Amino acid sequence: MIKNAVREKLLKNSKVEATILSESRLFLQKELVSTPVPMLNVALSGQFDGGLLAGLLTIAGDSKHFKSGFGLLLMASFQQKYPDATVLFYDSEHGIKEAYFKAFNINTEHVIHKGITNIEQLKTDLAQTLDALEFSEDPKDQVLIFIDSLGNLPSIKEVEDAIADKQVADMTRAKQIKSLYRIVTPHLQPKNIPMIVVNHVYKELGLYPKTIVSGGSGVYLSANDVWIIGRQQDKDGKELQGWNFVINVDKSRTVKEKSKFPINITFENGIDQYSGLLENAVEAGIIISNAGWYVYDEQKFRRDGLDAVFEKLLKDNSFQEFVRNKYQLSDAPIIANK
Repeated sequence: MIKNAVREKLLKNSKVEATILSESRLFLQKELVSTPVPMLNVALSGQFDGGLLAGLLTIAGDSKHFKSGFGLLLMASFQQKYPDATVLFYDSEHGIKEAYFKAFNINTEHVIHKGITNIEQLKTDLAQTLDALEFSEDPKDQVLIFIDSLGNLPSIKEVEDAIADKQVADMTRAKQIKSLYRIVTPHLQPKNIPMIVVNHVYKELGLYPKTIVSGGSGVYLSANDVWIIGRQQDKDGKELQGWNFVINVDKSRTVKEKSKFPINITFENGIDQYSGLLENAVEAGIIISNAGWYVYDEQKFRRDGLDAVFEKLLKDNSFQEFVRNKYQLSDAPIIANK
């Protein structure tokens, strides 16, 4: 670092933590938590070898849209990277059963379960918890926060009005949620803490109703990523064999907004690890689709024989570049040189 008297003085006299930006641990990118599903890593960071970063991820959608499932998959990936780390699980719905944790191979001995009944209670506990935590590079000190769900939490006023039989609108809930996000956001990235929040959606009124994430503007102002989950039936003839869940990126700091990521889940085999790869490889022209056959590197494959091809594709530099260009936000200069 080049010496400069003014900078040295400002650093020395600062009343808060201050370092040169290029050396700041508050600014430098922390370690990513990768998942076993490559296109899910792309949805999180724009690249196959990316993943979950510190900060806030909101996963929103209607009932039975695998919102909690995506959260558990990320929780399992976090434990895979940091086996002795801690997960704080704030639970308002009590809908995730023991079998779900076993299915994702989550070590529940390292999960602290906190039952919550209102937004103010969540806000107070999070504020006290985050204030007590410090940044650490030690793997065993890492923490992930999972809230399931914010959309189902009332405010204290809503509860008190119901007990008192007052049929009035609750005007405090959105303010409390915004306050919650203002309090927790400054702690997350500096302390390298990912926070996953499951939320609900509703349809706005109008001729072409838009899907809205509940909770007001605070959800969008604070989040690194906001996902709205859709789904389509996966049928074999007339028989439903699973769902194609679609991650719609409504906000992201790393991925182009309005990007869509299909994740296939069947009742028999669970999550398809290679979801979305075939569609992108065909679009890139790396795999040729022809009457039920797929041609890669001058060899023909049926759909169920492509797994070995996908492993090669993930290491293919041209395919990696195609996916980055399609989904990742550009780091090119904002003002183009002409």
